[in-house]
Amino acid sequence: MEIEGIIWLEHIIEKLWIKHRVDVDEVEHVFENQPHFRRIERGDVEGEDLYTAIGQTGGGRYLVVFFIYKQTHNILIISARETTQSERRRYAR
Repeated sequence: MEIEGIIWLEHIIEKLWIKHRVDVDEVEHVFENQPHFRRIERGDVEGEDLYTAIGQTGGGRYLVVFFIYKQTHNILIISARETTQSERRRYAR
């Protein structure tokens, strides 16, 4: 997957911190550290589907990030949280 850039919305940044204690830098580290991608749902706009990326932050924390892969090769972050045990096992494979 070719990613040109990350689109951040202010209300998403706030939600990630308040609800999940995840900050912007941690999410960006996930994409720098060879995450595992999975398409989970077709998007409302043709060619813009919902994906997850599971990976590790620079601090060693495992996160799952939900994002829309845009036709421009940018990603729009929707949410991020710590992985569950089963998600972490899937990442380890």
